[in-house]
Amino acid sequence: MAAMDLFGRRWALRILWELRSGPLGARAMLARCEGLSSSVLYQRLRELVSSGIIAPSADGYELTRLGTELIHALRPLNEWAATWAQEQEHHDQEPTGT
Repeated sequence: MAAMDLFGRRWALRILWELRSGPLGARAMLARCEGLSSSVLYQRLRELVSSGIIAPSADGYELTRLGTELIHALRPLNEWAATWAQEQEHHDQEPTGT
């Protein structure tokens, strides 16, 4: 439950998603995450570092081994979300019949 609490916090999963391709600095993350404040970013970074999911690096922050495993574990959810989004788009394009 502690992991679900951490990942359910605003912006936590988005930060992990942005780190999936490699290290990023805080400024780059802020630029990629419109609406994310620097105070929330630094709070989430502290939480994710203390949990062992990300670590500081020469280039900013990067996923740890556990963080990389988490990204792999989330792939089925990402695939499901893509299918769901397509179905929502298809549903939104259907005539309403009125």
